Amino acid sequence: MAESGREEKLIEAFVALIDTLVDTYDVIDLLHTLLEECTELLPVDAGGILLLDATGGLQSVSSTSEKIELVEVLQLDAGSGPCVDAFNTGEPVVVQNIAETGARWPEFRLAALSSGFHSVHAVPMRLRGETIGAMNLFNRRPGRLTERDAALAQALAAAATIGILQERNTRESSVVTAQLQRALDSRIIIEQAKGVLAASGTIGVDEAFSAMRAHARNTNASIRTVAAQIVDRTLEINAFAPSRLRPTTAGGLGDADDSQTGGGSSENLQA
Repeated sequence: MAESGREEKLIEAFVALIDTLVDTYDVIDLLHTLLEECTELLPVDAGGILLLDATGGLQSVSSTSEKIELVEVLQLDAGSGPCVDAFNTGEPVVVQNIAETGARWPEFRLAALSSGFHSVHAVPMRLRGETIGAMNLFNRRPGRLTERDAALAQALAAAATIGILQERNTRESSVVTAQLQRALDSRIIIEQAKGVLAASGTIGVDEAFSAMRAHARNTNASIRTVAAQIVDRTLEINAFAPSRLRPTTAGGLGDADDSQTGGGSSENLQA
């Protein structure tokens, strides 16, 4: 490939990866694009990717053929192979001739040779010390990538890694946001319950939160649950009469000594 044509294809490859990072982002689409671009730009015949799952194990998530999928699965079953080593060490693993690996990875060697592959370049998917997977690039001929091609493979893998980590961080932020929103929603219910207690004349509005908190602890329930039961009248209001609540040494209501009147910490607002 001419130098100008290769540079143009390289730009297109990074654009293709970036295009997968949209609102409808799909990690499988991203990884498949990564393999497509690598096999198009580099002198390799096939590729596969192992990715770290939520349990801390590696999973085969993308491959260019069923043969590669089988090789990757056998690596995982055996717990050894160039891709597994690249993940464990965070460093590239180059095998110029798979037939000469001897007893190092017997299952991988047999599977790769049986599928017609004779060399492999395994690239860790790593960013700032965090490795999330590895990519295997196979060739039907013995040999190795040039330093330039190896660097390009690593750069493309890094681009995909950035996308995956960014998506994960966004998802985790969304979880935190949802938890905060639930806490805010809980506060609304709690304020309503305080109003119900005050309107019943059973307890003053200033003491209502401490009363609900004490009842929640005594019944192993959340404050949100107690508040909701007060609002929908499934909990007897007289349960919050001063005579039913344990006084503290300070003369307040049960458990009021470690809470603020009419308020509470984020822990208290959890459902």
